[in-house]
Order: sequence, then C-alpha cells, then structure tokens
Amino acid sequence: MPERRKTVLIVDDDEGMRDTLSAVLRHDFRVLKAATGEAALQIMEKEDVDLMMLDVRLPGINGFEVLKIVKENYSYVEVIVISAIKDLDTAVEAMRQGAYHYISKDFDPEGVRTLVSNASERQDLSRHVMRLKAEVAEHTEREFIVGPSRATRDIIDLVHKIAKLSATVLILGESGTGKELLARLIHRESADPSSPFVPVNLAAIPKELVESTLFGHEKGSFTGAIRQQLGKFELASAGTLFLDEVGDLRIELQAKLLRAIQEGEIERVGGTHPIKTEFRLIAATNVDLDKAVKEGRFREDLYYRLNVIPIRMPALRDRIEDLPELARFFIRRYDQKFRKNIQGIAESTLKILSSYWWPGNIRELENLIERIVAVTDKDWITDEDLPYELHVAQLDAEGPSSENLLERAVTTFERNFLIRALEKSSWNVTATARSLGIPLSTLKFKMDRLEIRELARKIRGS
Repeated sequence: MPERRKTVLIVDDDEGMRDTLSAVLRHDFRVLKAATGEAALQIMEKEDVDLMMLDVRLPGINGFEVLKIVKENYSYVEVIVISAIKDLDTAVEAMRQGAYHYISKDFDPEGVRTLVSNASERQDLSRHVMRLKAEVAEHTEREFIVGPSRATRDIIDLVHKIAKLSATVLILGESGTGKELLARLIHRESADPSSPFVPVNLAAIPKELVESTLFGHEKGSFTGAIRQQLGKFELASAGTLFLDEVGDLRIELQAKLLRAIQEGEIERVGGTHPIKTEFRLIAATNVDLDKAVKEGRFREDLYYRLNVIPIRMPALRDRIEDLPELARFFIRRYDQKFRKNIQGIAESTLKILSSYWWPGNIRELENLIERIVAVTDKDWITDEDLPYELHVAQLDAEGPSSENLLERAVTTFERNFLIRALEKSSWNVTATARSLGIPLSTLKFKMDRLEIRELARKIRGS
C-alpha cells in the first residue's frame, strides 16, 4: 500500500516565513499554512494534521495558547515551536507544555528538514505503541495449529495463495474454531508482517461504544469524551484490521463500515472531515450472513464487499484427526505457563477426547487442557483427569454393545479409581494392592482386564 504523506501545518503571521518553511518541507510533506492561531485551530477541525510548525508570537491567540489547545485536543500532533529570538526560557516553557522541539527563525533549512523528519518518526513510534496497546494488554503468542486433517491442509494451501494479496477475507465458522488464529496467520504471511494487526471483537464491545471504538472520537463529542481518541481503523493504517463477529454489527454502523471499505476513509464521532486510512480487512462471523441479508439484518452490499475471499473454518468434530496434535500443543503451552513437568497424555485419554462432540470447538479443548494442567501434580495426563461428562460421551459414542450402559460406566469408574490409586503409590503395584486391601494377584488381573498394565509400563519408562 502506498504510504500516506503526512501533513505539516505552518502557523506564522509572517508570510515570507510561511513560504520559506513551505518550500523547505513540501517535497516530503503535504503543507498547510495559517497566519493566526484562530485560523490554525479552524484548519485542525477540518484537516487531518500530523505535525505543526508554530510561531510563539501571533496576533490574537499566542503560540503557547495554541500549543496548549492542540495538546489537549490533538495529543498525537507533534509541535515544533518557532521564535524570532534565541531564548532559553521560551524553549524550556515550550518543551514543558509538550512541544517536540524549539528553533529560532535563523534556522538552517537542512536542519529543519531533519528536525521535522525526526518528529515524524517519533509520532510513528507513539502510534506503534498505541497499536500494541490496542492489540493486547498482555501479549501472548498465538499460533494456528496445522494438523493432519485434509480440511486443515486445504485451508493452509489457500492461505499461501491469498495472504500477500490486499483483498478482503471473510472467515466463517462456529465460535471457538480458531478464526482469529487464522486471521493472524494470514497477517504473518502477508507482504508486510511487521505492520500492525489490530483485532476487534465486535460482540464484546458495549453497543454504545462500538462506533467510537471503530472510528474514534473527538474531544467533547459525547459525555465522557474528555480527549480525542483514535479508532481501530486509524490504528490499523497500513496493516490488518480484524473484525470478529462482524455479523453482530448494528445495521446503522454497517453503512459506515461499507464507506470505509469502498472509499478508504472514515470519520471520527464528532468529526467534521473524512480521514484517509488504508488497511487490509479480515472479517469473521459465526452468523449465517445469507440468512441475515434475507431477513434485513445485514446489508447486501456490505456482504458482497466482505465476501471477496471466503474461508470456512471447520468445527473440531469435523477435523477430529487434528485433536491429538492440538491437545499436545496446549499441554506444552500450559505446562510452560504453569511451570509443570508433564511428559505427555495417554492414548486412551486421547481416545476419550476424540469421542466427544466439542460444541465449544478448539476453545473448549484449550480451556479443558488449561484446567487439567493447572490442577494436576502428575507427570502424565490420564483418563481420570477428564471430567465425568467426557467419559459418558465416550460410552454413548461406543453405541450398542453386549454390556449395558451401567456396566460400562462401572468399568470406567473402576479403571479411573485404580489409576488414581497407582499414582498415589508412584505406580508401585505391591504398595497399591496393600493400600486397597486386595491381593496382589487380584490387582494385576484387574490391571490387565482394564488395560492399565501397558499404561503403567509407559509411565514408569518415562
């Protein structure tokens, strides 16, 4: 995407000085000019100004008053104060009030160019910090896990084809299927992965704050707007904006989103002029947008704008071959987070996990693994670590058999009970038999019948 030229506003009552500074800067910047503080503030209301060259001595509102107003209402604007004389007190006061730097009017043109460029770089850094804060309060690296399923492989192949394009992507799928992780993968594979990735979960934002969150607001535009705030569209400029649960966006805001996509410009709440912004849009939803369009809940023109490259994320039950790899990945993640020493997960436990329906998809699996790892003090995750409903789900999944459901449930309970007893005795079979008050031969027989002997050998070998 071509980089937007930044705008410098020169404020000086001396026309010759305005023209001189304009000639010095116009090659690298878009230049606006004002002869008074009042005129400068009027321009600020209409134009998207990034930097300001500000004379101290102005008719009407003086330079320090203008500086104060700018810093209160346009905090991101970097201001360089100019004075006809070299005065240390003036320089100190300017810096104290938030100016980036101070120069006298007998300046060197190359020095001015360098100074304004440095101010621009500082502004970029400040915006980058804001983007990081907007993305996450506490950064945790997330990954899209590629398993052996055909569905996952097809998605990855498609990502490789479209990631470097600027076309809008629409990710469809149930909640918890990993739509944001896929969006992050597309961004990492994009032409500029170092650019900002700004995620917005529209369903998690109070309805009255959605517009301000997306488009930003001007100071005083509504009760509580004590300062100007940049919206997510501006924070994502030259990067990727990820709008999760876009199907929940109110119909009146859909028009503003459509305009942002079509025209590449937005308008802050309380603003009076459009602001250009360029971004790569990735949207996601678990809503049936075709149905929403027919019911009048979603704009048809917006749907077609979003549905340029659709990607459907399969439910976990439809890519169940990936579950073992996903489970082991989450075990490694939370083993490190909670500083445990878990060696692995039993195959029988993975079999139980694979028989479950997973209505909450990958998110439900991750939450379960996190909970198990957090509370366990064992080296291996085994069947008895799983909640009761997963055991029942496995029994239901097995379908009709010679055993009735009650007998199978009793068998499952007995197996889990013996595994827990063996763990308490560090898998010492003799000590376990003694603690249970049963003959050693009986315990060994039950271990063979319940397929525990192989698990014991594997764990002792680890």
